[in-house]
Amino acid sequence: MKVLVVGGGGREHAIVWKIAQSPKVDKIYCAPGNAGIAELAECVPIGAMEFDKLVAFAKEKEIDLTVIGMDDPLVGGVVDAFETAGLRVFGPRKNAAILEGSKAFSKDLMKKYHIPTAAYETFTSAEEALAYLETAPMPTVLKADGLALGKGVLICNTLEEAKEGVKTLMLDKQFGTAGDKIVIEEFMTGREVSVLSFVDGNTIRIMTSAQDHKRALDGDQGLNTGGMGTFSPSPFYTPEVDAFCKKYIYQATVDAMKAEGREFKGIIFFGLMLTEKGPKVLEYNARFGDPETQVVLPRMNNDIVEIFEACIDGTLDQYTLDFEDNAAVCVVLASDGYPVKYDKGYPIEGLDRFKDNDGYYCFHAGSKFDGDGQIITNGGRVLGITATGSDLKEARKNAYAATEWVSFANKYMRHDIGKAIDEA
Repeated sequence: MKVLVVGGGGREHAIVWKIAQSPKVDKIYCAPGNAGIAELAECVPIGAMEFDKLVAFAKEKEIDLTVIGMDDPLVGGVVDAFETAGLRVFGPRKNAAILEGSKAFSKDLMKKYHIPTAAYETFTSAEEALAYLETAPMPTVLKADGLALGKGVLICNTLEEAKEGVKTLMLDKQFGTAGDKIVIEEFMTGREVSVLSFVDGNTIRIMTSAQDHKRALDGDQGLNTGGMGTFSPSPFYTPEVDAFCKKYIYQATVDAMKAEGREFKGIIFFGLMLTEKGPKVLEYNARFGDPETQVVLPRMNNDIVEIFEACIDGTLDQYTLDFEDNAAVCVVLASDGYPVKYDKGYPIEGLDRFKDNDGYYCFHAGSKFDGDGQIITNGGRVLGITATGSDLKEARKNAYAATEWVSFANKYMRHDIGKAIDEA
């Protein structure tokens, strides 16, 4: 069969890599892809939001299955466009992708169906938000309602910071229309855990846990980024936490979406906070996480294409997910200055080392070919260096060793990815 993957980051590279292992697949295309993906798939210069061009390409090439990697096209309705054209596609429709597309919708859903989450209020007026903050406990959390590249969440320790945050989101429009509406949320403390799942509208199958590092600098300092590294599994995701979430969060979310007439087929990403009062939902995403995918899929034994098709066909109840009894760590190599200002176009050296080393992976996020066929940097997050090991400490050691194989002029990384492992 022929498969098209939509997206061009590290997550999509990991998805393409996993799809390439399926005996069902003869040919993979990726739109727009990147230099790393080009080793496994034919990259085509179509943007993820160019729905008409994507549909036309899928028809022309007689694509059997399209997999949507990114949030923007899902929230924008790319799955609806493919289905209207009679094409087979993996991902939630627009009316279900709102689970990620609107923080206010997801919070209201959780409140209505008694799914554990932080207390909150929603505002469309900056004046009303500022007035509310005068009596709100600090610290507090401000969230842009819409998509903001994973950066639209502000943790404010003081009233002054919170007021400045309202200005940033609602008045200065740092994230555009995503900040037209904001959620002001109770600040929760505890360990964060990410749990990905496959959903077919009725049945949910949970993948292995992971834990992301969002801040740009060591010690969880600096600005929020799209993610500077991750590890899997999380030692804090215990059998007791799993049992609680299965009872009160996972299936409850799938059932709530169905009850709302928004049947969800695809990936639900559960961002959890393990509080003293039990696990609570921080956020939902409607697609694979980035860089969580880069540590979860290397541990997965299933044929991912079979699972994609089961989600589409509503037969997921016939499958059990199987993960290796090991661990994985991903360290993101970024361009120095990310996520604010950084230079691109530097040659990347040392990539060949990954071809002959089992258990070591280099997932490209921001790379492209220059005119002479040299791979150069083309983004803030450039590469996700992933390694497996018998346990988390070994995987972490292996991943950091592998970061030394690669060089480019303004290479930057955090040095404490997975450090929480030592505290578990």
